[in-house]
Amino acid sequence: MIVTEELYLKYPDLDESRLSPLRSGIVNMRALADIARTLELGKYIRLGKGEEVTNGRDKNSLLADALEALIGAIYLECGFEKSTAVVRGLIKDTLENAMAKGAGLDGKTALQELVAAQGKGSPEYLVSESGPDHDKNFIAVAMVAGSAISEGSGKSKREAEQSAARSAFELLSQSNS
Repeated sequence: MIVTEELYLKYPDLDESRLSPLRSGIVNMRALADIARTLELGKYIRLGKGEEVTNGRDKNSLLADALEALIGAIYLECGFEKSTAVVRGLIKDTLENAMAKGAGLDGKTALQELVAAQGKGSPEYLVSESGPDHDKNFIAVAMVAGSAISEGSGKSKREAEQSAARSAFELLSQSNS
């Protein structure tokens, strides 16, 4: 709730379709674990022998859970106002990084909207793959009006297309400003 409010207040012009993926870029296991790492929270977690042996102090799931527990404890001990201040401080860098990486931007949707507004039809993606079945790599080329605009890569077809679309969106946005 605190993250959602912070996003709404910080980016009042973004609609739900942009705010929701941005929130997901902040409130997810990996992002929460990264915040926990900045606090060195792993060294304070009590672990069983099995988790200790398997490097549990650096597992994303355990770190994210520990951070959520810490925030819950702050809320119970100090109340909503104090926990809001703490959460806002904790997510500040993560929020800025998520925006810089385009987490609030669905690349394919943004590119489609931009290209349509420019009267250039719909973007298309040429995707190729390489590597063994258990470790595929995908390369996508974003095509607009028959021209290759940018390339993106990823471990899935969708990830590669999103990467190519975000790059194409940035290039086409800059060339029209």
